[in-house]
Amino acid sequence: MAAGPVAQRILQGDRRALARLISDVEEGREEAREVLRELYPRTGKAPVVGISGPLGVGKSSLINQLIQQLRTAGKKVGVIAVDPSSPFSGGAVLGDRIRIERDPDDPGVFFRSMASRGHAGGLSQSTRDAVRLLEAFGMDVVLVETVGSGQVDVEIHDIATTRVVVVVPHLGDEVQTLKAGLFEIADVFVVNKCELPGADLAARDLKELATLAVPRDGWVPRVVLTSTVERKGIGELWSAVREHESAVHEGGGSSEVLRERAEREVRGLLQEKVEQLLQEELLEDPAWARLLDRLMDKEVDPYTAADRAFQELKRRL
Repeated sequence: MAAGPVAQRILQGDRRALARLISDVEEGREEAREVLRELYPRTGKAPVVGISGPLGVGKSSLINQLIQQLRTAGKKVGVIAVDPSSPFSGGAVLGDRIRIERDPDDPGVFFRSMASRGHAGGLSQSTRDAVRLLEAFGMDVVLVETVGSGQVDVEIHDIATTRVVVVVPHLGDEVQTLKAGLFEIADVFVVNKCELPGADLAARDLKELATLAVPRDGWVPRVVLTSTVERKGIGELWSAVREHESAVHEGGGSSEVLRERAEREVRGLLQEKVEQLLQEELLEDPAWARLLDRLMDKEVDPYTAADRAFQELKRRL
């Protein structure tokens, strides 16, 4: 089936069409999902590198230099920077458009800052969809920087093919990484700001911890030292990412992982539809307000109220 006009513009490299479509995706427009359906067969081929870690470790500076490394190698790069949402406007609040530097005239780089939209894992469905649009657009590599608030970064596991966790020496971040659960998702550890004292010790400790962990598909997380001030280690970081990408595909572990991700995504979309149905069919019905009144008067308990609401929803289906 021939692609529609918007999908055709994306495939032809129309940057304005891409920007507008990502905005439509963020707003949840059904027309955007129709385009995503058309483009889906063109996705899933580019490495998607998730870059996580606590605030202040220099993720944005690291991405700046990684972009330069990739562009020098002739790679087209898409970048999505996910920031926490403002509870008032719903928009991103940390201003990645300022923090990440890029040449606006470089056609080989496309940058987009996106809000987490209050999603518990920091990565909403719109982030997944934006990654797919960048892949269909023809980007060779997609970088996703997450909000940097510990546990919420773990959800990058469901989007990225390689997860990079950034820490710095002498701030206790290597320990915090373990507490936050980031250790379990890391394929590559980066000890950034390695010009600071203690960097070698932090790298050694992470390597020891990595060897104690149960390998995923035979992969033991690599540890790389970088310095964006002295411009060191960026090539080594990209080499570690490429090594992981090759190991996953050659080991045959990617199919099972992708299947699990697909299941979680479809279940999430299904839950979204059920929530929408609940809102439209039940919560706007005057009977719902009466049920809540009975709950407040202690005439029913919350469990009975939920059971009755569920039975009514089933009846309407």
